[in-house]
Amino acid sequence: MRESREAKRSRARRIIRELKKSYPDTKIALDFGNPLELLVATILSAQCTDERVNMVTPALFKKYPGARDYVRAEPAILEQEVRSTGFYRAKTRSIIGMAKALVEKHGGEVPRSREALTALPGVGLKTANVLLGNAFGEQAIAVDTHVFRVSQRLGLARSEDPDEIHNQLGDVLPRGEWTLSTHLFQSHGRRCCAAKKPLCPACPVRVLCPWPRKTKIR
Repeated sequence: MRESREAKRSRARRIIRELKKSYPDTKIALDFGNPLELLVATILSAQCTDERVNMVTPALFKKYPGARDYVRAEPAILEQEVRSTGFYRAKTRSIIGMAKALVEKHGGEVPRSREALTALPGVGLKTANVLLGNAFGEQAIAVDTHVFRVSQRLGLARSEDPDEIHNQLGDVLPRGEWTLSTHLFQSHGRRCCAAKKPLCPACPVRVLCPWPRKTKIR
């Protein structure tokens, strides 16, 4: 029988309650001190672990404290500074292009609206929502690889398009906990619901999870 919208919302609330108990200290994994730093770190985190990004950004943030510093950056040098995060040429173009747009259109400051953020080079819906949820205190769902995987295994969303996953999650997750839910799914994806070998027997929400390929105790 297909799960009704209200039943799915009810199950989603129960899932969030249980994940809160399991990951009480969950928070964003990227280190940052201001919106620009978070924006740069999030761009670098594409196809890269947050741990690796956090190893690269302290020196980067010290050398380039403002948007104008990135505009003046020598691309070849910045490429080498971010090389270990992967796709370094594309990421360098995005960072410099984003910084130029900040200087030209926003006085060097990171804008606070989703529309203005997604208009910046290299900034999509996920990155914009990371900023809104963690730098500006708004409620926002950021669909990274963990949220994409965990939400589908839990049967809360289903699509090959991350933006569609975002929209479906927005319909079932408690609106006042969108940012927290993102962090909870990310923590769960890292610590339990791994891509290749999920720890289903130890999962705190296994009784609420309809995924048919659960692993068993060996």
